[in-house]
Amino acid sequence: MPIEYRIDHERRVIIAKGSGFLTSDDFFNYKLEAWSQPGVAGYDELLDLTHATEILDPSVEHIRKLVRLAVSMDPPDTQSRFAIVAPKEIIFGLGRMYEAYRSLQPTSTKTVTVFKTLQEGLDFLGLENI
Repeated sequence: MPIEYRIDHERRVIIAKGSGFLTSDDFFNYKLEAWSQPGVAGYDELLDLTHATEILDPSVEHIRKLVRLAVSMDPPDTQSRFAIVAPKEIIFGLGRMYEAYRSLQPTSTKTVTVFKTLQEGLDFLGLENI
């Protein structure tokens, strides 16, 4: 899977890393697989795209669909945070688009922020390391 993840139950966070060429399906598959695991509702999330080369099929409609899926998986009574690390300009811009659409959803309970460096993402989530 181009997006690999691990669940850290102790720190209540899902840590994912995307590498190489990614497609919209990769993001949907990650979201469906990782967030359907038992006990992860309300966890924080880190998606490190430092080693992602390119997103092959970016579109506004794909981002909107991904946001709708993600919001549908939010527990209504738990606030959490999602750090996207995207040093490459085009991937950073797509992340910001995701952030903006997510913030417009009234039932979203996750605060999304996009960062250029892994350290900034870790700081946002209150993590010392991954």
